[in-house]
Amino acid sequence: MKTNWQGLRAHHAEIADTRIAGLLKNPSRAAEFSVRHGEMLFDFSKTTLDAKALSLLLKLSDAAGVEAKRDAMFSGAKINETEGRAVLHTALRNLNAAVMVDGENVMPPVRATYARMVEFARDVREGKIKGQGGAYTDVVNIGIGGSDLGPAMAYLALAPYGDGPRCHFVSNVDGAHIHDTLRGLNPETTLVIIASKTFTTIETMTNAETARVWMAAQVTDPAAQFAAVSTAADKTAAFGIDPSRVFGFEDWVGGRYSMWGPIGLSLMLAIGPAGFDDFLAGAADMDAHFRHAAPAHNLPILLALVGIWHNQICGYTTRAVLPYDQRLSRLPAYLQQLEMESNGKRVSMDGVDLVEHSGPVVWGEPGTNGQHAFYQLIHQGTRVVPCEFIVTRQGHEPELAHQHLLLVANCLAQSEALMRGRNLAEATEIMAKKGLTGAELDRQARHRVFPGNRPSTTLAIPKLTPFTLGQIVALYEHRVFVEGVILGLNSFDQWGVELGKELAVALQPILEGRVSADDKDASTRMLVDYLRAAKQA
Repeated sequence: MKTNWQGLRAHHAEIADTRIAGLLKNPSRAAEFSVRHGEMLFDFSKTTLDAKALSLLLKLSDAAGVEAKRDAMFSGAKINETEGRAVLHTALRNLNAAVMVDGENVMPPVRATYARMVEFARDVREGKIKGQGGAYTDVVNIGIGGSDLGPAMAYLALAPYGDGPRCHFVSNVDGAHIHDTLRGLNPETTLVIIASKTFTTIETMTNAETARVWMAAQVTDPAAQFAAVSTAADKTAAFGIDPSRVFGFEDWVGGRYSMWGPIGLSLMLAIGPAGFDDFLAGAADMDAHFRHAAPAHNLPILLALVGIWHNQICGYTTRAVLPYDQRLSRLPAYLQQLEMESNGKRVSMDGVDLVEHSGPVVWGEPGTNGQHAFYQLIHQGTRVVPCEFIVTRQGHEPELAHQHLLLVANCLAQSEALMRGRNLAEATEIMAKKGLTGAELDRQARHRVFPGNRPSTTLAIPKLTPFTLGQIVALYEHRVFVEGVILGLNSFDQWGVELGKELAVALQPILEGRVSADDKDASTRMLVDYLRAAKQA
């Protein structure tokens, strides 16, 4: 592995002055540095990767054992070694296959839970299960992290398919979030889903209690209008939720990988079981591609290798995800958690400090909004930000086809502009035509220079549907896995979220005035004094 990293860095130094625009003068480059799967196209030709770099990256992947570890994941091996668990979110979207863990087929209870979800969703959507005031018009999903970001993102993405109750999502413990969400809803026709595997997540359970108080003000039996996604049957029973409305999932499904099962209940209620099945089918299709396509033609592997090239080899520390589809507005936030919680680690699987940097900072906004915000930095800033564009060939509004065409044109123009740039001679010519001369001409021209040679990839799909959304999410899940294997870390634990949670529990009674802050540092004591004074006032 060390030799492979050294070879990549040496080659990068050799081609450091390569211009992407020059590479694209080769008429076959676009075809050679892109891959198709079905109607999906992944274009990575607007990067500095050349044939040798790609070959070295593929060797790096092979040396890391990506394919063997991929097969181990799908077979139910306990690849989450720090927690001693299998990693089988993929099983939730391949319900027909047997999956063995410790010699036992784990799929029968998964299928049974899914069948219960389907029955519950159909009964709610048809009005057979209803609230005190009649059929449910609204669903409020209370969760946080993986219990919120996935279904919230997918619900917005699949709005054209939403023919069920309106869905709302509450995550932040800030009371403003649940207050503003519940305001305007009718408790008598609102179903509340509490999504917490342990039923102890402090943010979720605090919001759940607030929702119950809100419900009780108008509903005779408030608990009857709650459902739960949890494995803690004793705690859901104590809350008063009927067992038929409790849907559990196994410990081999990590939170940020969980919307394929019961965590996706709100989405199933919104788009219906058939639409949800299509969503699962899209993910299963990408799973099959990941398992069987050769590495040089494998979308998740290639997407990961481009990421490795940009982050670990080129030293670009951030990655912008830029979907040119308004309904994918929450995808960057979803991928932010998926990638940064998974690969934001500092030690390898055996506990030794990482030699290479771990995952990049992931961020982004939908186009064209970002063009009028942070694209200035992307085009002319001093740091290079690799961009990942996502665009659809067709929108859902045929009467607004001209607007979709403009959207697509903007997407293609941005990737071209990042690649081409504008040199000083070109900028000077533009400003000379405006009548400028001498030193002022030179000064004004320099403000209009674009360095160019800024890398981007484009993922193009025919249309945003449940199936294609499933493909996209699974693609990024597997990309994260591949990068984690190459870096030698565990992508499936998240110990970094624990310390702050523990300290928050200790700080709450201090802020309430029940416990002294004497053992805290000077900064924290000062802040506690300030915030307690505000509360007392």
